[in-house]
Amino acid sequence: MMKKEIKSLIDKGEMLPLMEEFYTVQGEGFHKGTAAYFIRIGGCDVGCHWCDVKESWNADLHPPTFTEKIVKNASKYSNTVVVTGGEPLIWNMEPLTHMLKKNNLNIHIETSGAYDLTGTWDWICLSPKKTKLPKLDIYNYANELKIIIYNKSDFDFAQEQAAKVNDSCMLFLQPEWSNREKMIPMIVDYVMKNPKWKVSLQTHKYLNIP
Repeated sequence: MMKKEIKSLIDKGEMLPLMEEFYTVQGEGFHKGTAAYFIRIGGCDVGCHWCDVKESWNADLHPPTFTEKIVKNASKYSNTVVVTGGEPLIWNMEPLTHMLKKNNLNIHIETSGAYDLTGTWDWICLSPKKTKLPKLDIYNYANELKIIIYNKSDFDFAQEQAAKVNDSCMLFLQPEWSNREKMIPMIVDYVMKNPKWKVSLQTHKYLNIP
């Protein structure tokens, strides 16, 4: 296909820049320990300096893949699918989630919320970043708020973000991996003093799985 045709399909969400897809165990947040098929979509301009998948940022590096093919692969494994990135909401998620739902799959998204919410989701993990704050609407739909703690100022940011989410949203603090030994004791102390928060760890990294 010509580049113009591919761009048109990507704009419609009928193709997506697929970085990788894999079957593993969710390592973070409320659903940790759950078998899930991960779909990692390329493209992100949020620019977290500690990001562990910076290779996802440039969407042009990842092959445009028919959404139908992505769904076909996902349907072979788990009934839980996690769409992550990059920042998946850069793209139109309606076709992907519609097709996944037709296959009776539970669909989760991990997002910074920096772009308009598209698609139909069973679980929205909102992980806001200071560099590009979420759109206001997504706070109403978030099932889980996950704040990455890299330094002390992130606790203040966590409280600011928690004040914006809906009352049923679960609250998690997660240490940034490279700084975990320093931040975990602070997180534990903070959660014990503020029990509405829970601790999230990247258990998949401790288990040495994707």
